[in-house]
Amino acid sequence: MEQVVLDNKRILVTFLMHLGDLVLVTPFIHALRKVAPSAYIVFLCDEKLKDVVLHNPYIDEIVTIDRYGRDNHLLSLWACAQKLSKMSFDVLINLHPNERCSFIAAFTKTKMRVGTSHFLFRWFWDVFTPLDRKKHAADMYLDVLTQLGAENIDNEGLEIFSNKEIEQNVKEFWQDNNISADDKLIGFNIGSAVVTKRWASERFAAVADFFAEKGYKIVFFGGNMDKFLVEEAVQKMQKQAIVATGKLTIGELAVAMRRCSVIITNDSGPMHVAISQKVPIVALYGPSHTELYGPYRANATVVTALPKCDGCKNGMKHQCDDMRCMNDLTVEQVIQAAKEKLGVA
Repeated sequence: MEQVVLDNKRILVTFLMHLGDLVLVTPFIHALRKVAPSAYIVFLCDEKLKDVVLHNPYIDEIVTIDRYGRDNHLLSLWACAQKLSKMSFDVLINLHPNERCSFIAAFTKTKMRVGTSHFLFRWFWDVFTPLDRKKHAADMYLDVLTQLGAENIDNEGLEIFSNKEIEQNVKEFWQDNNISADDKLIGFNIGSAVVTKRWASERFAAVADFFAEKGYKIVFFGGNMDKFLVEEAVQKMQKQAIVATGKLTIGELAVAMRRCSVIITNDSGPMHVAISQKVPIVALYGPSHTELYGPYRANATVVTALPKCDGCKNGMKHQCDDMRCMNDLTVEQVIQAAKEKLGVA
């Protein structure tokens, strides 16, 4: 197709998915700014996740909706579309075909509507980009720019930016927990929204105790939904650990993770947050497909059960009778991977 000129345009990017998905969009944001250095770029996202993009220097303005809270009804989605329509966009780029986002994108007035869409609204689109589910998700979003004729889609991988206030809050958090500049930290992210992605809490506790015995300070990250898992792990530990679970905003989480020598994590949104901070990662993978949703351009070691379980080869299972993907992944495997990342014997 003929190249679509994006520079010097008013561009709206719409994306209403989960934490990890939003972090995986950040390479697209960087690439879009390179393609359109003088454009005015507005980004629509979930209010609870806005920290991922709030301080991104490649975005000019953020618009949010509380998609699972006060805006979880059709009238709010319509109102959002009407509000956006008044902002006079030249190009609207929708990056995911979920119903809420597609509805808002379809009913926002714009000169051109591109990207992907739910099938119910596809006829509104001027340029439709089918998502290539055989590619890593981050590269899949970049396909939208390629289809519009963009040639330079270089980027820096996953990126979450902070500001001085966030940096100071995290500094005070470490001070309150008696962490000095000389302390060596290992971070753990043991939650996941999908039960079949979770490694057992007692195994995380065993790994944490191993490295605490070696002189490392242990810190558990995650959100409010992960508190019960972290409580289980901490109760099973012989050593003390710092619990940051549910105590940090997403922006603060990103900065705090930057302080760690390595982060040991399930496949989850916070894993991608850690990757955005260029922290060495040991990623525990069971049913998910690493080629589609694995650590993106990261200093990462992916650990899986051996021999590899083939029960999820046709797609990730959200329910599983034996959880073999995760249950056959051993403490010894994870410790060895972390030792290699730390460069210790």
